[in-house]
Amino acid sequence: MRESAATQTCGQEPPQDAASGNAAGRGPARHGPADPSEFDAFKLELSLSRHEIYRELYLQNKDLVRIKKEHVAVKNLARIIDSTLRLANSKGFHAMSLRDLCADSGMSVGGLYAYIKNKDDLIHLIQSHGFILTRRTLLAHTEGIESPRAKLYAAVSSHIYLSELMLAWFSFSFMEAKSLSRKEKQEAIAAELEIENIIFGIIEQGIAAGAFKPVDARLLSSATKALMQDWYLKRRKYRNQNVHVTQYAAFVRDVLESCLLPKS
Repeated sequence: MRESAATQTCGQEPPQDAASGNAAGRGPARHGPADPSEFDAFKLELSLSRHEIYRELYLQNKDLVRIKKEHVAVKNLARIIDSTLRLANSKGFHAMSLRDLCADSGMSVGGLYAYIKNKDDLIHLIQSHGFILTRRTLLAHTEGIESPRAKLYAAVSSHIYLSELMLAWFSFSFMEAKSLSRKEKQEAIAAELEIENIIFGIIEQGIAAGAFKPVDARLLSSATKALMQDWYLKRRKYRNQNVHVTQYAAFVRDVLESCLLPKS
């Protein structure tokens, strides 16, 4: 969705941002105000929580991972997933062999087979890791926020910031979707719907509280998910426009608020 189309769909100009006085879509600051330190803080917090995410991945896949020492398994799962995403980005997942993965990760073939038996197992681990990470991130950043307006921005910005930091995984998940098994496809669809439902729930909450105008919450949450996806699927386009990730998050916020906030 292009910027002009997104704002026109909502039927009114986006509101002024209280912090800056600039309206998204006008003049040089068309993407809205941005605070790069907000992204820096998010990045630091994510780096501190990654161990727990890999630990949860290990606990959910103990039937697959044949390593009993948790600290060893967690460390090596991180190596395997990081190497896989790096190789998939450079040469393509289907062109990558398990021997390539061993060479990149520094693990022996026997050591690797203690975690996966084949590339289907590898896809499962990578998809599970991304789903856990996305779910935990959105829930952690929206928990305890009472204001629907602030909660909606927290959900949107955390997803966009996460996709910036985990671009390799988001790109991999989208590109490999057509090659997934039926079970993995169903899980991927369910995970995407879960994220959309978080947005939907916040919008419904805001409408019920009178903070948002009555709108088609399901349609708007679906459109919001598409806007968030555009950041990582069309990354080159926004890089060429010199758009910072915080600018894009602010732009999506302003589009949503132009649809949701009552006219003053």
